[in-house]
Amino acid sequence: MKNTYLTGYMPLLAIMLFSLSLAMYGQALVVEVLQKANLYSGMLDFFTKTEMNLVVIGGLMIIFTMIFATLKLLANTANELALLFFSKDTEGELLKKTRFGAVIFFIGGLVSLISFSSAAGILIIFLVTAVAYIVYFVYRLSPHITTPQMIGIIVFEALFWIFFGLLHALIIMKLYNGILASMPL
Repeated sequence: MKNTYLTGYMPLLAIMLFSLSLAMYGQALVVEVLQKANLYSGMLDFFTKTEMNLVVIGGLMIIFTMIFATLKLLANTANELALLFFSKDTEGELLKKTRFGAVIFFIGGLVSLISFSSAAGILIIFLVTAVAYIVYFVYRLSPHITTPQMIGIIVFEALFWIFFGLLHALIIMKLYNGILASMPL
């Protein structure tokens, strides 16, 4: 069966799996912070311990789902802009050839559930999955575009993510410095 939409649900499942693994890791941290702030025992008046853990996991899943959905939107934009600038494909055939790459992220999401007790493990699994997708993307495009076009795509995507990372690092540093400056010392 060669249906191009067969793997259409895979990105959502991958996002949910990575979000779940990070939420399960973060749940222990949030509960620990709530206990140190003496809020946990008061919250147990309204929720059972299991309900409390599920509420925390659900809230964290929503946050991580938003983050991963944003990253997916940015990745799709970077891929399509790179193909717009550096390929001669006007019908979207190259995108159809790389669509199966969503399975790579789905498998990475499944593997991340194994490492839910380690943030570093989840991050490493995510990065390895992203690199595997990049290799797959380049491999699937290589027969259909020239070497200079491929170099242009790779450089464009690298610069896109470097710019995005530096922009967010700057925002986080400004926010951190603003918080420190507003604290009474």
